[in-house]
Amino acid sequence: MTKPVVMLDPHPRLRERILDAGQWRRLNEMAEVIEDTAAPMSDAVVERWLPETVAIIGQAPLPAERIARAPKLRALINVEGNFYQNVDYPACFGRGISVLSIAPAFAVPVAEMSLALALDLARGVTAADASMRAGGELYGSAGNAGAVLLSGARVGIIGYGNIGRALRKLLAGFAAHVQIHDPWLPDNVLREEQAEPVSLETLLATSQFIFILAGVTSENQGFLGRKELELIAPDSIVVLASRAGVIDFDAFAALADAGRFRAASDVFPTEPLPADSLIRSSRLLLSPHRAGGMPASMRMIGEMVLDDLGLILRGLPPVRLQPARRETILKLRSPPAQSYLKPAATA
Repeated sequence: MTKPVVMLDPHPRLRERILDAGQWRRLNEMAEVIEDTAAPMSDAVVERWLPETVAIIGQAPLPAERIARAPKLRALINVEGNFYQNVDYPACFGRGISVLSIAPAFAVPVAEMSLALALDLARGVTAADASMRAGGELYGSAGNAGAVLLSGARVGIIGYGNIGRALRKLLAGFAAHVQIHDPWLPDNVLREEQAEPVSLETLLATSQFIFILAGVTSENQGFLGRKELELIAPDSIVVLASRAGVIDFDAFAALADAGRFRAASDVFPTEPLPADSLIRSSRLLLSPHRAGGMPASMRMIGEMVLDDLGLILRGLPPVRLQPARRETILKLRSPPAQSYLKPAATA
């Protein structure tokens, strides 16, 4: 076998979703690709090819004993977007195996959707559409009684990772005053982004627009409880677009229902959302975990994977995907997205 062996196990995403025909040809030109009709890949196939495998696209379970049986392995590329806790990360770091995620492919799409949800809430787009269809619309200034401008507003971003940075760029055109809370970043990093570093309490109490973009870690699960949410200034606009695990979702929905603030969510405690969930009848603006999983994102995943895999196979470091960091990887707790596992889903 002259070409390096790459194991392709992208479950729960389908190969056809992340690699178009041209990208699939490109992958086969650079490597001997091992697939399996099973999803996820069967243990028998993994064990058969592990000794020869140079890279795994997907995130099959890799305990230390498996890593020891993979002497050629140089990269593990997760294409779902989260770093699963089914890998012995210290063993990977000890061997110099790059563990990478395609999360950056979702940054701009999720940021754009977050902005769209905020603008909808600020200008009542969905509400006005519904009132017109029901024959109860209000025209002109009468229909704008609760409208607010994002331009020049004080905007708070909670969590300044890939999505937060993408959103910050989009907000530049609105001349907004941006304040950020992220305990994993020094204040000077945030100042360099032309943003004001603030405490969580200050951000909640003083922001007219709040974007919750923090991932779930072992240190922050449910850190936005009722006490914190009640600090939010009346009639503020709140968008949740990261993971539901960072927030007391029942309190979030209840405060929105009470008119305490206007809110939208793209993520939920259980996905798919049960048919009888009270969330469906809440005043939240609802989006079924679709902010990131659009066709452009899927194509970007393929491009990023192929670009970095090409570098790795040439003995060069990856530059496009997000690397797992030794200091934080074992703290991550964001669960895999489940909503797109249903046959009709498209993420």
